[in-house]
Amino acid sequence: MFVVKKHVLAYAIVAAIGCLAAVPAAHAGDVSGEIADPATGNPLAGVAVTVAATGQTVKTDASGHFQLTGLAAGHYLLTANASAAHALSATVEVPAQGSVQANFSSIASLSKISVAANRYDASQLQMDAVNTVNVLSADDLKYTAVHNVAEALGLFPGVNVFNTGQSYFAGIDGASRGEGMFTSVRGLNAEYNVNLIDGVEVAQGMPYSRGVQLSLLPPSGLQTIVLNKTSTADMDGDAIGGTIDFRTPTAFDFSAPTSGSITASGRMESRARDYGDDGLGGGAAGEFQTKFGDAHQFGIYASAYYDSRSYVNSEMAGATAALGDGAWEFARTTASGANAAGIDPQHNLESTGMYLGTSSGYTHRYGGNVSLDWKVDDTLHTYARMTYAYAKTEQDTTYLQLIPANVSYSPIGNTGVYQPVIGRIATRFWYETNPEKADLATFQLGADKTLGGWTLSPNIFYSYGDNDRPDHVEISARNDEYTSTNFPYGASTVMTYGANGFAYPLLTPAMSAQLNSVATMYARRAGELTETYSGQRKGGAKFDARYDFDDGALSSIQLGVKYVDSDRDMSDRDWTTGKYTDGRSFGSLGLIDGYYSSVFPGVYGYAAPTIDQAALKRLIAANVVPADLDTCSSLYVNNWNCDTQRANEAVSAAYAMATLKWGDLEVIPGLRFEHTDIRNTFWVIPQDAQGNEIPGYFARNYTHYDEPLPSIFINYRPSDNAVYRGSIWTSYTRPAFVQLGGGSQVSVSADGLTTITEGNPELKPIEALNIDFSGEWNNQHGGHAMLAGFYKKLSNYIYEAGTNPVNAATVDAGSIQYIRPSNGGAGRVYGVEAAVRQKFQDLPAPLDGFGVAVNATAQRTSVDLGMAGFNHERIQNAPDLMANAELFYEKNDFSVNLSYHYAGSYLSTYDYLGQGAAWDDLWIRPTERIDLHVGYAFSRRFQLDLSISNLTKNYSYWAHVGKNNLALSDVVDSGMTTLLTAKYSF
Repeated sequence: MFVVKKHVLAYAIVAAIGCLAAVPAAHAGDVSGEIADPATGNPLAGVAVTVAATGQTVKTDASGHFQLTGLAAGHYLLTANASAAHALSATVEVPAQGSVQANFSSIASLSKISVAANRYDASQLQMDAVNTVNVLSADDLKYTAVHNVAEALGLFPGVNVFNTGQSYFAGIDGASRGEGMFTSVRGLNAEYNVNLIDGVEVAQGMPYSRGVQLSLLPPSGLQTIVLNKTSTADMDGDAIGGTIDFRTPTAFDFSAPTSGSITASGRMESRARDYGDDGLGGGAAGEFQTKFGDAHQFGIYASAYYDSRSYVNSEMAGATAALGDGAWEFARTTASGANAAGIDPQHNLESTGMYLGTSSGYTHRYGGNVSLDWKVDDTLHTYARMTYAYAKTEQDTTYLQLIPANVSYSPIGNTGVYQPVIGRIATRFWYETNPEKADLATFQLGADKTLGGWTLSPNIFYSYGDNDRPDHVEISARNDEYTSTNFPYGASTVMTYGANGFAYPLLTPAMSAQLNSVATMYARRAGELTETYSGQRKGGAKFDARYDFDDGALSSIQLGVKYVDSDRDMSDRDWTTGKYTDGRSFGSLGLIDGYYSSVFPGVYGYAAPTIDQAALKRLIAANVVPADLDTCSSLYVNNWNCDTQRANEAVSAAYAMATLKWGDLEVIPGLRFEHTDIRNTFWVIPQDAQGNEIPGYFARNYTHYDEPLPSIFINYRPSDNAVYRGSIWTSYTRPAFVQLGGGSQVSVSADGLTTITEGNPELKPIEALNIDFSGEWNNQHGGHAMLAGFYKKLSNYIYEAGTNPVNAATVDAGSIQYIRPSNGGAGRVYGVEAAVRQKFQDLPAPLDGFGVAVNATAQRTSVDLGMAGFNHERIQNAPDLMANAELFYEKNDFSVNLSYHYAGSYLSTYDYLGQGAAWDDLWIRPTERIDLHVGYAFSRRFQLDLSISNLTKNYSYWAHVGKNNLALSDVVDSGMTTLLTAKYSF
């Protein structure tokens, strides 16, 4: 298997070199254009226009016009310095014969906020960067059919997109929404990344993780995405994976004094139509920018968007049934049901029950951003940036359930081996709502002031984010609510498996009839209500200063300080109503308002009811009373507070770095220091000596971290078309708040031993030593290639575990015993990334519009979780192999992009069934997706784009217990998404 993966990577590398080398000889052409002041629009005379690749230079005449002659056919970057404050660039494709017009726009280095309009701008930003970065341009985002920016990030090498987490999006519940939610970068999970919007670190609203739910952000709300895979000293230090910066434009990123656009879109989800629903959605977006003032020194940019999607997706949940209702057995057992001796337990698994269901609902998103700029003079630029995003999701899950009961074990002859005997099968119905309201906002004020050789950059910022589940409701029905004799079975197995890997239940006619008639099952209770609120508020200030030297090896020095203060609040409360005792049917509750004829079209033909949401809310409101509160204990005050957590985190940072240059060689040493103070507040539930629960109280603990983070970056640029980088840098990640200060429970045994189960404020941060080598090349004929290798050595590893304590360890301290989360051991991540993009612009027309793009990543991860038997585990959500390939045609006003996306299998959850060994880890099967985009610009103002995601309708999620066994599987089918977009520019 590894050999095959190495071959895939080798092909990508060979393609990168071959595409750059195999460009036919070119003829000659001319380039002409005009240079105008971006601030005023007035023509500029005497401005030098330079061809980056050749050094050829001409100056503009009195009307701002210039002409370059005799250039070989190919792709070129032109630069011009309009003034000390305005650097301009243009990318042109010179024809074999004839001339081409150059249109200039502002340049912004990666050290500041920059926007890439097209793929060539993105490649140039990558080449110019001092660290290893990937850039998605506005065109890249336009040419995809992704649901959100999380899925857009999957276009980068080294990025895996996954659609579920360990919070209340855990498992198949999150995956059944049918969209990517989180990303891992270079093998590191979502909480190991820093997420920025216009350089501001966003608030982390998730309740049990430091990860950020990126599905909140649509690709239409942003213009450029920059992924920093290495961190210089001026960047936040808590990014072992990567730093993702979502960037929005300003008015000065546009050449016209005033411009804007209006976009309308329509969306269709194919799986919803398989159920008979319309699956329709759509959206609208607009943007406007203008520059005004005597010298056009003021700029305003504003954008807004709204979009919606409705979905009905299919679920088959065998692994979830195994975890939730114990619906699994070993096929060959001991007399007590344990795994029979000498048999691999992973391959001895069998499913004894399953859930079959639908996940339906909608997501409405809206938001926008505003940028205000004032170029006071050539030495002072002030700005304000504001962004906001909101998403409301309604998700309703319907499950038809098959649950085993009365399992015994019978001997197989005289072999000494036993097999399970399933006494009966219960048919049940379970329904839940999984609503979510999420928002994310950033605000900042800043300035850049030049004083001689100094550039001073003060900035203040604020962000808030929330992930709330305000009214999660569960309700169920059972055929065995009042008896334990329904549907006797007696066989040793329930499932047979098809060629597609699906499990099919072997049911009697009576079982099938009951499964098809939920209305006649007994209603269990009026329901269970859960309210979860989680959010963070984060604000602070930073000051950066850079001094540029005129000569000598020392090119610049840079110093800075930063302070961030954040507050986290989380609460979770649960009310469970009493059981019905009068034998009423589920149908009598008045909740069923229709049926889907097939719970999983094309696979399982059982009918599934749909639920009237208004009727369900009325039922809950009429039956839930304060006495039903039962979050985690027996006393009301403890139930109200036990899952409440507050945390304050203050991070102080300072850094210094220098840039030294000797010819083509650039060396950037740096040192950053970060000090963190964390104060957690949580609820303690005590017991008396007789084991009786008594009223609790809020307690606090404290955590402090001091992290020196040295780094050195070396860059070699032998020409404008090549750069070679090497770096060694250090980083860290702080543990999740719930692990540091989770709720505490105190119990006292009869012999006086006090046991305290709580969070652990003494957890160490996860630390990393990172090494990176990369090279990038342009061939000036429409081609760009990248090759990178990376290595990360980790210590004090902690994995994402949701509400569960990580590596719960028992520590005895005399008469007190503590049970707390603990750090794991060491780990490592290493890999190779390769990427190439080549437009065959030198081929004769019309073939000169064709091109290919390929990237591939091969990586390996290994960590010690700190538990016996888990010394060499894979890191969560880290495939060994990922790849993207694209065939495109872009010429004149027409574009077609056919793309392929692949992610290999990866580990999702450790020790899923709680067997204390790695064989029952939950794995995700490899995923493949083919997307199509077709676009046409009918004029300079009007463009139409059609994008289709998942053309072949592959399953979007397939999890299974055991790396090499599909017996216990969860599957989600979310079908194909079609998006039609019309844009009018003015």
